[in-house]
Amino acid sequence: MDKQSILIKNIQIYAKDNHIDNGFIKIKNQQIEDINTMENLENNDEDHIIEFQHIEAKAIPGLIDVHIHGANGADVMDGTEEALHTMSKTLPQEGTTSFLATTMTQSEESIGKALQNIASYKDKQPYNEAEILGIHLEGPFINKERKGAQPEEHIKAPNIKLFEKWNKLAKNYIKLVTLAPEVEGGLELTKHLATKGIIASAGHTDATAEDISIAIDHGLSHITHLYNQMRGFHHREPGVVGSAWTQNKLIVELIADGIHSAPDAVKTAYHLKGKDNLLLITDAMRAKCLQDGEYDLGGQKVFVNNQKATLQDGTLAGSTLKLGNALKNMMEFSECSLEDAIMMGSSNAAKELGVDNRKGAIGIGKDADIVLLDENNDILLTICRGEIVYERKHSNETYSN
Repeated sequence: MDKQSILIKNIQIYAKDNHIDNGFIKIKNQQIEDINTMENLENNDEDHIIEFQHIEAKAIPGLIDVHIHGANGADVMDGTEEALHTMSKTLPQEGTTSFLATTMTQSEESIGKALQNIASYKDKQPYNEAEILGIHLEGPFINKERKGAQPEEHIKAPNIKLFEKWNKLAKNYIKLVTLAPEVEGGLELTKHLATKGIIASAGHTDATAEDISIAIDHGLSHITHLYNQMRGFHHREPGVVGSAWTQNKLIVELIADGIHSAPDAVKTAYHLKGKDNLLLITDAMRAKCLQDGEYDLGGQKVFVNNQKATLQDGTLAGSTLKLGNALKNMMEFSECSLEDAIMMGSSNAAKELGVDNRKGAIGIGKDADIVLLDENNDILLTICRGEIVYERKHSNETYSN
């Protein structure tokens, strides 16, 4: 479909540098060719024309999830092309157009297999699905005291040699590593990652505020799922949470589902970190998009009830959150604007991953990763790299060729 061109008409556009009330977007060869107001539309000869009736559609950049394990019955740790294909085809339904395939604490062999599978699939991935931008290695270099749903028997001390073995299997596609910097070898691995341009993130960690400060000096720059499985805030020991709130060098992930983080906690993070330093993530597991019931996560039984996923003992085990819903929740919980939510749901991730030259914003020359929203900020249509991959059907809305 390289030669297909698309015109989206009469929409609000949340573009990179401005907001256009009544505009158009032209797409050609997987990229955004032009953006402007309707009065400046000179021709109308594109192969495919999208125009909604009875709806004031909004165009925002495709969302980016840097922390997701699975969806629709599939999980990254399945280690199969089918699983990654299922995830990549499912995610555009929630507005996600690119993501980091996220592993979890498992055996050395299982992690190696999953990494090889991701690298192989990434190298031949088609355009008409959410793009795998790389790998998030969550564990096994974590603290047993904060393991959460990560199987304790597979937790390992941070090990540069083992990491390099895995990164070789992954064809150097590992972009982010969640680790506990306070455990033996943690600072050394943090520094090693930073020197290689890989994001070192504190997660599943019992670090003190001082530990985090020292880790920042070694290259730590990210916090995995704020509030969850980390030392909390105390007025005499601010812990990881206090450091995340106050250390300007830290980019912070947030699961805005009202379960992992209460609405007021989400609001607090927004007011303390601001729109430039938060990333909306899902940390979703295979039960996302499926019904309540019993599922598997890393060989453990997970029970999903009313969208809440837990182990048998009640420990939270990932989420079933959709990133498009996280965007809406963020606006509701924090009272932030859609523009700010776009920063947290797309732009900041693109910048941190070093792909903001083509992702994270609607701008001429960037990848045509575009999500159209209705008046309630629900997903109408998703375009991945110039191809329409999801369209919501409803009797009161139409678009035409």
